[in-house]
Amino acid sequence: MARPQSEDKRNAILSAATEVFAERGLGAPTSAISSTAGVAEGTLFTYFKTKDEMVNALYREIKLELADAMMSGFPRRASIRNRLQHVWNSYTGWGIANPMQQKVLQQMGVWSGLTEESKRAGTAPFLEIEKTAEAAVAQHVFQDLPLEFIAAAMSALADTTMEFMRRQPKQASRYQSTGFEMLWAAVCRKK
Repeated sequence: MARPQSEDKRNAILSAATEVFAERGLGAPTSAISSTAGVAEGTLFTYFKTKDEMVNALYREIKLELADAMMSGFPRRASIRNRLQHVWNSYTGWGIANPMQQKVLQQMGVWSGLTEESKRAGTAPFLEIEKTAEAAVAQHVFQDLPLEFIAAAMSALADTTMEFMRRQPKQASRYQSTGFEMLWAAVCRKK
């Protein structure tokens, strides 16, 4: 008879995977993850049939954590600028507070093994942000650019901003604010 699965062990495996992937990349062996989690390698495969399944599960977990941070207090009735600034501040703040998760999420963004199901699950909690971006286009606040381009530019600028916030923590709020102003200037229509 199979042993019942423990949520604590599953979480320990995913936590260890985050740590190992942040340090060694997604190509790190499952033996390193098992060792870091303090479980036998076979135990890892009791919870996840394959390494790819584990990485997809980790992606969904990190995206949910990020959504919790970004959507908490989301100002639905505020101006587009204020909503976007909330998203920016929440995302960069989350990235500073969770550097390993942020680094692993970057790696997963270019990983070819991410399933369509995981991608859908990862974007679902961010519907309000998508609606804000669509409203910005419809109201001619944003330049006439594909939303995917704007999102990619925001992500790249946020990564740069977080890197400087980490390097110079005493200047973190300045970098966070300046990074947002740079983003706003780049995506908005010139009046």
